[in-house]
Amino acid sequence: MDNQRLFLFFALAMVLMLIWQAWEQHNAPPPAPAPATTTGTPAPATSTSPSVPPAPVPSAAEATTPTPKPVEALVSGTRIQVRTDVIDAVIDSQGGDVRELKLRQHPVSLDKPEEAFPLMRDAGPELFIAQSGLIGLDGQYPNHKTPFTAEASRYTLADGQNELRIPLSWRSAGGVQYTKTYIFRRGSYVVDVEFAVKNDTRREWAGYLYGQFQRMHTPTSGIFNVVPSYTGGAIYTPENKYEKIPLDEMAKQPLKREVMGGWVAMLQHYFVGSWLPAKDGRNEFYTDVLDGTRHVLGFKNLTPTKVAPGANGVIRASLYAGPKEQEILKKLPEGMDLTVDYGFLTVISAPLFWLLAQIHRLLGNWGWAIILLTVLIKAVFYPLSAASYKSMAHMRKMAPKMKALKERFGDDRQKLNQAMMELYKTEKINPLGGCLPIVIQIPVFLALYWVLLESVEMRQAPWILWIKDLSAQDPYYILPIIMGASMYIQQKLNPQPLDPIQQKVFMVLPFMFTAMFLFFPAGLVLYWTVNNILSIAQQWRITRIVEGKKT
Repeated sequence: MDNQRLFLFFALAMVLMLIWQAWEQHNAPPPAPAPATTTGTPAPATSTSPSVPPAPVPSAAEATTPTPKPVEALVSGTRIQVRTDVIDAVIDSQGGDVRELKLRQHPVSLDKPEEAFPLMRDAGPELFIAQSGLIGLDGQYPNHKTPFTAEASRYTLADGQNELRIPLSWRSAGGVQYTKTYIFRRGSYVVDVEFAVKNDTRREWAGYLYGQFQRMHTPTSGIFNVVPSYTGGAIYTPENKYEKIPLDEMAKQPLKREVMGGWVAMLQHYFVGSWLPAKDGRNEFYTDVLDGTRHVLGFKNLTPTKVAPGANGVIRASLYAGPKEQEILKKLPEGMDLTVDYGFLTVISAPLFWLLAQIHRLLGNWGWAIILLTVLIKAVFYPLSAASYKSMAHMRKMAPKMKALKERFGDDRQKLNQAMMELYKTEKINPLGGCLPIVIQIPVFLALYWVLLESVEMRQAPWILWIKDLSAQDPYYILPIIMGASMYIQQKLNPQPLDPIQQKVFMVLPFMFTAMFLFFPAGLVLYWTVNNILSIAQQWRITRIVEGKKT
């Protein structure tokens, strides 16, 4: 019994240590920006469709990368400022790329409420831009290197205005007029991209749309990289559903896959950028890497759009750049809700978040929602916990008999164990019964950890008083200390091990757990603290009943 309990406590301690290391990685300061001046190239196209032209992407690794591919400098044109109620964006007339994109409803931190979170940027080790264009088998086509002409350098969504259009124009030497238009809408993180083609020639025009992301990959230094939130690429196809495309794997196994519909995305903690092509179109998804740090993930149409001589045509795709909010993602193409990555515990985490969200709708506060969720979880597991606590109470009640056996057999471990097994059998006690609550809580604990870690809804969500952000650690360590005290009290209610060394180990565990919980998100500590308090109340009552002191 004692050895099993000790093993389970250490197993839980190891799990908590791994989570703590991951949390440290998320809270670690970002690496210092480095100058970046070179560019990358996407994967080659199939033989039946044209290639996407070289993609300008700055690099910070030129000096240390062996045999780099030829790259070219990132060229800038007119910087077009775009502001809506939820987005601040910068579109460059050179290529019509989205070079910067900030989320106005999501501050960088509580200390900087006026500074919007920068999802996309075109410089430094955190470079992340969105590019799109047209390609064809012959003639000139506007791609992300084309110098477009802009009508204005600043666009703002006015009060009462629901749509903002940013047109960029270019005319080929062959006589085809192109207008690339970004369409922003009020309250939306979806940006439509339209290519209007006016074919003033005598030949039929045929072209293919592509969209891609360029992203730098700068691994976080240090040892805290055990179970971090996923940062990298992902694709969704009707056949294989949601697939992660880790940045490190893009160089080892370049992606080149024909699909119907689907989407490609770049994921990071709380936020995602995704190209959403037409769901009924045939596309190729591709990846490429240059110099070990510049990653390309994109799509291109495999079925051409054709425009007759003297006619007009339009090709469209959509770009989502925003938070991984469940209610928003459910309205997007199929599978986008899977970008909220709960890992292997999704089967538990997803229902937990759904229930938590329903409670939040009633209470309007995520902290109180966590408390009520904890009560509900405790109620579900009440019968199992009650049986376990009864077993532990019986163990506590027969502690004098156990002590007598130890004094009788001394250091003869074999005879002592045999006598203890006989005593368990006589008293009809399962020596492992007291370990059940820990076994049950570990997967729920881990699942809730991922809910709190991955759900952007928890980001900067306050509870009461000093808890201003449930996704961050308690700034004054009050909750972890209360949690440690509750764990210490719970230890006192448990039957004490006979081995003096194990007694000392169990005495140290509450302090060790408190030290680890100092760096955990406040929401998780709140759950664990409330769970401990409820467990203490339940265990105390059952112990009193078993010991014949019912109150």
